[in-house]
Amino acid sequence: MDRKWVYSFTELEAAEAYAGDWESVRGLLGGKGANLAEMSRIQVPVPPGFTVTTEACISYLAEEGGGFPEGIWKQQIEALKNIEAKTGKEFGNPERPLLVSCRSGAKFSMPGMMDTILNLGMNDEVAAGMVALTGDARFVYDSYRRLIQMFGTVVRGMGDEVFEEVLEHTRDAAGVASDPELGAEHWMAVTQRFKELVKVHTRAPFPNDPLQQLQAATEAVFESWNTKRAVDYRNASGIPHDLGTAVNIQTMVFGNMGATSGTGVVMSRNASTGEPGLHGDFLVNAQGEDVVAGTRKTLDISVMAERFPDAHEQLCEIADRLEHHYRNMQDLEFTVEHETLWLLQTRNGKRTAQAEVRIAVDMVEEELLGREEAVLRVSPDQVDFYLHPQFDEDARNQAQIFAKGLDVSPGAAVGVVAFDADTAERWAKEDGKAVIMIRPETRPDDVHGMLAAEGIVTSRGGRTSHAALVARQFGKPAVVGVEDLEIDLVDREARVGDVTIREGAEMSVDGMRGEVYLGALPTVVPDISDPWLKKLMSWADEFRTLEVWANADYPDDATRARSLGAQGIGLCRTEHMFFEEDRLPVMRDMIMARNHIERDDALDRLLPLQRGDFEGLFRAMDGLPVVVRLLDPPLHEFLPNHQELLRELAELKVKLQHLDTLREIDETLEEIREKQDFLERTEDLLEMNPMLGTRGVRLGMLLPELTRMQARALFQAAARCIREGVEVKVEVMIPLVAHVNELRTQRGLVEAEAREVMDEEEQEVEYKLGTMIEIPRAALTADEIASTAEFFSFGTNDLTQTVFGISRDDAESGFLLEYIEQGVLPDNPFETLDQDGVGKIMRMAVDLGRSVRPDLEIGICGEHGGDPRSVEFCHKLGLNYVSCSPFRVPVARLAAAQAAVEDAGWRPMPAAPRDEFRQERVPAAAMAAKEASASSQDNK
Repeated sequence: MDRKWVYSFTELEAAEAYAGDWESVRGLLGGKGANLAEMSRIQVPVPPGFTVTTEACISYLAEEGGGFPEGIWKQQIEALKNIEAKTGKEFGNPERPLLVSCRSGAKFSMPGMMDTILNLGMNDEVAAGMVALTGDARFVYDSYRRLIQMFGTVVRGMGDEVFEEVLEHTRDAAGVASDPELGAEHWMAVTQRFKELVKVHTRAPFPNDPLQQLQAATEAVFESWNTKRAVDYRNASGIPHDLGTAVNIQTMVFGNMGATSGTGVVMSRNASTGEPGLHGDFLVNAQGEDVVAGTRKTLDISVMAERFPDAHEQLCEIADRLEHHYRNMQDLEFTVEHETLWLLQTRNGKRTAQAEVRIAVDMVEEELLGREEAVLRVSPDQVDFYLHPQFDEDARNQAQIFAKGLDVSPGAAVGVVAFDADTAERWAKEDGKAVIMIRPETRPDDVHGMLAAEGIVTSRGGRTSHAALVARQFGKPAVVGVEDLEIDLVDREARVGDVTIREGAEMSVDGMRGEVYLGALPTVVPDISDPWLKKLMSWADEFRTLEVWANADYPDDATRARSLGAQGIGLCRTEHMFFEEDRLPVMRDMIMARNHIERDDALDRLLPLQRGDFEGLFRAMDGLPVVVRLLDPPLHEFLPNHQELLRELAELKVKLQHLDTLREIDETLEEIREKQDFLERTEDLLEMNPMLGTRGVRLGMLLPELTRMQARALFQAAARCIREGVEVKVEVMIPLVAHVNELRTQRGLVEAEAREVMDEEEQEVEYKLGTMIEIPRAALTADEIASTAEFFSFGTNDLTQTVFGISRDDAESGFLLEYIEQGVLPDNPFETLDQDGVGKIMRMAVDLGRSVRPDLEIGICGEHGGDPRSVEFCHKLGLNYVSCSPFRVPVARLAAAQAAVEDAGWRPMPAAPRDEFRQERVPAAAMAAKEASASSQDNK
């Protein structure tokens, strides 16, 4: 039996028998073809037609040099004859002309990305026959010129401006403002001119043979699957490239047959807000592309109720029924021909995040969805939208893009450009300016500027760079790794290509898209208090089993995280407390101390500051756990800039040569000696690979007094808060452990200091002591480590770095992006957990750890804790919690709920019974009325 490449709209059962379930049918017929067949089956008025399958497209594209595989064209001809039999018309027959449209339709909707051609089947003889049948030469030649124009652009690759120039000249010559005002003689002249242009520009005439038109159009739609815009859209939307597109051939119905005809596109609910009721556009005396192309000012769909009340009422009824059938908001395309309504397409409508949330919740209330499906319906990224300001869509579309980079922290920010942290802070605090800080990269020294800035842009760095981590932590929109960005810190300007901006210029940053715009774009702030979102998140919290904690270093962060639903602090990075402007010099003194006296003096100054920080955290998280990680970062982050020290020393030596007085010389020599001593101490502490050097537990092993100071501050804060009535749940975490003996040593220091403080304060403090699993050896010996640790927390940023053996700070500006583009790696492992490698080590650590300590608490505190796919993996791994940036908490809550719902084997409710869709105007009756009028052809 020959392979079946073509299915009539009435052959849905055959497609189901071949493909299986509905998703597979959509994969075979495309979303548009499957829905047209389904609408035909449930007796919605759909013009007759057929679908050439996605399998045909894939086979066609696989053919050397193109060309139809055997049997496809033959089956199309047979399906075309079937349409002729149903309509009583004949393709290419001037006396009973049948016209068809040829439209793409992939499994997943890709609006505007692939091609459509209308009015196929027209030539000079058919046009003359249609004029004789309809008596409307204007309508006929308006349709004819549209075919030639679309054929020229889609099939022959001509630029649309070639045709638009003719139309503009014709309107000017006729003294009219719009196409509907042109008469028959104008369209006849335009049609002739369009044919001449096709012949001149493509060196081949427009084909008069309707079958040649249809075959060429089918091939063009197949080939549009691989156009750059379609490929780019799929890349951005995560749609696989191997699905192919179906081709839908459908009888034409005409909205451009005068005042009793029209066309439109409507949503069954408001796509911006989710509000119930039809929302969309409508035009009288027009074809479909007039609505979507913006060539004419459209009318609100409510106007249709005045012009065509019966058709509007029927449209409302069909929209409601299709919504109930598909249990989703529908995007419908329709045509009214002589007041008879025809549906040309339905699909699940695209919508904003706010609309998605409201529609999901409303449909639960309307008993169209269950709560589980409502939770699955909303994507975590859509929840993320609520937490960040966004640019006005119209303004963004018209803005000039200055640069593009990695979209590491979502949201919209507008401000004036500052090239260093001090300037950013000064302008923000003293002058009240909104600032965008642009740097080659950020260091801990820049944190004050980052906190003052509205948005951050760097020319270097990746998704887990310092800039990215801090930006996400504080909800700052950020774009990093802008490789084309050249920053001149001397002349205070930045360049991308031929465009240069000066410090103080206005700029807009879109952290969701990774784009930077010139000028100030208007923003809108989504409302996190949205009642529909609150209800949806309450359902999500009922379903999830994985707790969601937050990474927070300051009381304000903790308060924000708690307000967003965090159930604890999974990571308090104590080093971030030392990066503040008034503390960094003290921390640097401690690191650079030449003896224990100097070091103890610095630690004594740090202790009350650290204690105050902990007290604020405990009060903010009253009754919830707080995991405090002892000092972790590499020493180089606290050291002065080596290159700057060399430059300053060289400048002092040059200055010395130009001094005249003995006093000035002595003072400068003393400065040189101090600077030289400072430089030598800095060089003694420099490391070739600081990320694998003296950091984390190793720093505590070398400087045990640092561990004791942090433990003392922590337990003093806990004891004092408990006496105030605060319920303190503290967990002490030792970072970067590779060997159990490191943990045992540090545990001994912490326990001794804790006991001493509790005796001094006369207050017991319950606590846990555990470790981060971020070194492969720690995971491989997790059973040994679990004998000493009461909890594990996976530090997946470092664990990914050490498992892959690549630098998280450098990789994204180098080979890693190439790997992803070439498909060597499916995802950026610093963004989404590598389940096959890093995940396997994590699973081993979980199993080994719990083999020794069955009740071992295990979480994750890397940036992956806010990534939905990584959260799903953590659920399957049986972790107790994930911890992420405060602004990612709602995202993780929803992702955890979705993982739990899917893991429980939940299945969606079935579609509505088909017998609910019987209606008065069925396709056969409507088509009979069309044939009787002798004034019809067909599709939009």
